Amino acid sequence: MQRLEEENNRLFIEAYGLQDELSPDVPEAQITLIRADREKDCQRLISYAIGCMMGRYSIDKPGLIYAHAGNVGFDPNRYNTFPADADGIVPITDELWFEDDAANRIREFLLAVWGNPSPQPFPQGEGVEVNMTWLAESLGQRGDEMPEVTIRRYIAGSFFKDHLQTYKKRPIYWLFSSGKQGAFQALVYLHRYQEGTLSRLRTEYVVPLMGKLQARIDMVEKDAAAAPSNAARNKLNKDIEKLREKHVELLAYDEKLRHYADLRIKLDLDDGVKVNYSKFGDLLAEVKAVTGG
Repeated sequence: MQRLEEENNRLFIEAYGLQDELSPDVPEAQITLIRADREKDCQRLISYAIGCMMGRYSIDKPGLIYAHAGNVGFDPNRYNTFPADADGIVPITDELWFEDDAANRIREFLLAVWGNPSPQPFPQGEGVEVNMTWLAESLGQRGDEMPEVTIRRYIAGSFFKDHLQTYKKRPIYWLFSSGKQGAFQALVYLHRYQEGTLSRLRTEYVVPLMGKLQARIDMVEKDAAAAPSNAARNKLNKDIEKLREKHVELLAYDEKLRHYADLRIKLDLDDGVKVNYSKFGDLLAEVKAVTGG
């Protein structure tokens, strides 16, 4: 690449008679080629995979596929190998509460793109574990952490921050977040947002999750009551406390979400991300970073 860029420089310098003014030399640090970086490249891979989930990109066709407004003209038939999400809402949770959550769909993405990576015969689906493990290692797998846990931790904790940096605080995937307890998070693709998106976010994800959390609390309370030792009971009681904190946070978030859903907010993409992002109060994450206020 360095040689090609220097040769191009020589050709332009000779064509315009600039030999006495410019040098064709290109320092290695200025080569316009992204160097291989396993961690960053895997972060970019996840970003592309989420773009495919949202319908922005498709494995079946090159380039940008959908970037219109209000989900108008969205065609699910353009995403056969790896189907795009039906509503442009991709939940992000600390465990598998929803089948269409981002971490679970990463596994589907790896299987759709690379299938079975080994020439040796694997049982159905086992081959994807090789790529899940490699991806998790690339993202900073901790100790004996399962690959799914590492990938889920990255998406829930770091993906949106990286996305903000990539898009210079003008994100195209918006992170709806219930708060610091992380009871619920979901990415919504700006171009597929429509007036009913918040209602769907609430009825399909937030309300069901409240029920699931309450059921989990009830189950752990029974386990704590039957615990064989004080140590086991104390550990379960801590789990119950965390679950209750999440449940309280989610209840409060549901109230706010219902209010904004009733408003049926419209977006005007010509106004820009900063103006549109501010229309949702504190339903979204990193509001100050995006809007400046």
